[in-house]
Order: sequence, then structure tokens, then C-alpha cells
Amino acid sequence: NYLAGNMADTKGGNLSRLVLKQAGRAKEKILQNLGKADKTTDEIFEEHLQNFNTQQVNATRLHKDINNYLRCIRAMQTASKNLMETLSDIYEKEWVGQDMLYVQAQNNEMLWADLAHKLSDQVVIPLNTYQAQFPEMRKKIDKRGRKLIDFDAERHSVQQMQNNPNRNEAKFIKAKEQMENAKRTYEVLNSELHDELPALHDSRILFLVTNMQTLFAAEEVFHSETAKVYSELEGVVDKLAKEVQKGTLPRKTFPKPLPITNVNPVISNSSPNSTLASPPKAETVEKANDEVVSPNSLKRLYDFSAGVLSHVKSYYNPQLWQANSRGTSGKLTPEAPLSPVLVDPKEEPTEMSVSPLPPDISEISKTELPSIEPVSAPKSETPPVLPEKVVEASAPKALDSATTDNLPPGVLYKVKATYKYQAEDMDELQFEVGEIIDVIEYEDPEEQQEEGWLMGVKDTTGQKGLFPANFTKPI
Repeated sequence: NYLAGNMADTKGGNLSRLVLKQAGRAKEKILQNLGKADKTTDEIFEEHLQNFNTQQVNATRLHKDINNYLRCIRAMQTASKNLMETLSDIYEKEWVGQDMLYVQAQNNEMLWADLAHKLSDQVVIPLNTYQAQFPEMRKKIDKRGRKLIDFDAERHSVQQMQNNPNRNEAKFIKAKEQMENAKRTYEVLNSELHDELPALHDSRILFLVTNMQTLFAAEEVFHSETAKVYSELEGVVDKLAKEVQKGTLPRKTFPKPLPITNVNPVISNSSPNSTLASPPKAETVEKANDEVVSPNSLKRLYDFSAGVLSHVKSYYNPQLWQANSRGTSGKLTPEAPLSPVLVDPKEEPTEMSVSPLPPDISEISKTELPSIEPVSAPKSETPPVLPEKVVEASAPKALDSATTDNLPPGVLYKVKATYKYQAEDMDELQFEVGEIIDVIEYEDPEEQQEEGWLMGVKDTTGQKGLFPANFTKPI
């Protein structure tokens, strides 16, 4: 207990003395800055200190750039390796120089690895050792500054007591002893720094010479050997190019495809005024299911087709049909649609001539007929709707089968995934077959809604995004 208490007292005493010393240094520094106390100066040391600061800044900058350069070398090493591996993979075995390409790729990789190793061991490590001197030297310089302040403070205290006629001689003698001790401590550090700072400053030349010689020599070897590698690679590619020009490069031969035989005759439609050919007069037409159709029945079928076409043209916009895209003139406004005539399957085929196609069919080529969906004749006297409007009017039919009861706020209706969809963009929704999706409105009402796409949220994960409507069905 006695020893523990004694150590505690010692620590407490040291701490109090340290606080008093720091307070005295701070007071002396303030007085010197205000000009109320003189300061011991050393112009030679200040010059050494300025050189040291410049040298440390340059060493830090060089260390940073060398390490960055080494990181880039290693990145280039990886990129070069990946490039050579890709070239070796895509360079086919049948091509000339495939083995040489692989060998040179390996040599190139070894050169990059050797350069990175030399820079790390012979450039970066010595640079780290060189730069490690500066923190230790900085600590010594800071300590010299503190001892200088202590010496100035003791000197000022002795001067004040010396000018006081009523001074205490014992305290005056003790103050002079403390001043001499502070002076000796300061002068020792100052003398050491006067020797060490110039030596450290001069060492920069030898270090820089050695370090840069190593760097440049490694680069020279690397680039000269790499030039040989790429010269060999260029020769390989030149040989391949010559074989391609001479036609001596081996190629795989594939059999020519067999001609396609058409079972059903194809009606040529090369001319804008071409007409559909009429069937032979004295022949009967056989169906694929071996049923026989008489010429009279075939004529009725053609008449019925002409009537349907006339009805479709009159139902939409007859003005669109007055001239075809290839310049065929003549108004094609049809007459009233013909009613279909049913063919009696028991009717025996008769020997009679088949009349040519009606003018409405024969004067229009197949490319002039629009591709439209079958439309039933309107029962009411509703104005005819253009094809674009018909598509728009039929789009909301998917919502008619969707249930809108008992839905959460903001949900328009629910759909079920009928096909798996793999998202191709960041704002798209990915789902599996059978997953349930809540269809919601777009976040920005003014946002352009893409046709055929919906905005939805998955019930299972809460993930939100766009998805194609034709991959789902309303529920």
C-alpha cells in the first residue's frame, strides 16, 4: 500500500509539473509573439529547417506518385493478361502461328510481372525507408523548439530577479542553475540538428540518383523485351493476312441447301397491275381433304370474297382505296356486299367454264390489301371508326375481366403472370409464372406511358417496376 501510494504521488507530482511546464511555455510564447519578450534566434538553423520542410514535401509527393504508378502497372498487367488470353482463345487452331501466339502471350505476362516486382522491391521499398526519416527528425525539431522556449523563460526570470535589488539570493542562485541546465539541453539538441539536417538534405541527391536509375533501367528492359514480343505477334498476324490473300487458309466446307419445293402454287405479284390468274376452265379443284368443289361453287366463293372486300373498304374510309401505293388508278368503291352462298356438298361437279375473277379482285395486288383484324358489321348506325381508333377502343378489354373489389388503396387491379419475364432494364419488373402483381398508376402522371407496358408491384417482395402486359392476365 505504501509503494502504491508513493507511485500515485509520484505520478501526480509529475503530472502537475508537466502542466505547469506547458503553461509556462505557452505564456512565454505569447509574450514573444506580442513582442514583450525577446527570442533567441538562429538564422543558420532556420535555413536548415526550411530545406528540411521542402525535402519532406518532395519525398511525400514522390512516394505518392510512385505508389500510384505501381498500382497502374499492376492494373496494366492484369489488363494485358486478359487481352492475351482473349486473343489466344479466339485465334483458331487451324490458323497459322497459333502456337507462337500462345508463347508470346506467356512471355508478355512474364515481362509485366517482372517489371512490377522490380518496382516494388527496388524502388518503392527504398523510398519507404527514405521517407521514414522525416517523422523522427520532425519530432527532434519540435523538441528543440520546446527546449528553446524553456531556456528563454529561465533567462527572462533570471533577468527580472537580477534587476530586483530586494531579491532572494537563494532563489536567484537556483534560477541561474535552472537557466544553465535549460541552456545546455537546448544547445545539445541544436548542435545535433545542425549536423543532422544538412546531412539529411544532402542525402536526397544520392537517393534520387539510385532510385531513378533503378526505375529507368527496369523500364528500359521491359520496353525493349516487350517490343520483341509484339514484333513476333505482328509477324504472326502478317502471315495470317498473307494466307487470306492467297486463299490458302483452310476453310470448312458446308453442303449447299437443297431447293425448296412448293406444294401449293404461289401467285406472282411482281407487277403493280398484275391480276390473279383464273383456274383452268375444264378442270375441277380438289381440296386437301379430297373433297371435290365444282367450278360453279368456286365462282360463288370468289363472288363472296369480293363482297367481303367491298364491305371492308366501304366500312372504313373509301377514299383510302381510290389509288394504290404503286399508282394504279381507278375508283374502287364497291357495290353493296354480296351475301355468301352455301355450297351443297352433295352437288355433283358439272362440266362448265369458270369465269375470271371479278374486277374488284383482279385489279388489286396482294400487297395493296391492308392487314386488318376481322370486324363484324355494325348493327347500329354508329359512325365508322378508323383502324387506329378500333385498336385503341379494344385495348381496355383486359380490364373488363379484372376484379376491382376489395383492393388496397392505389391498386387499379391485379394480374397473374402467365409467362416468366426476365428484366432487361433497371426500371423493369422481373417475375415467374404464377406470381401476382398489383397494377398501379405511374408515379408521374405526366410521364409518357409506353404502349403495352404496365406499372406494378409484386405481392411477394414489394418490388416495383414496368412489365409487359401480354405476359400476364387480369384476375
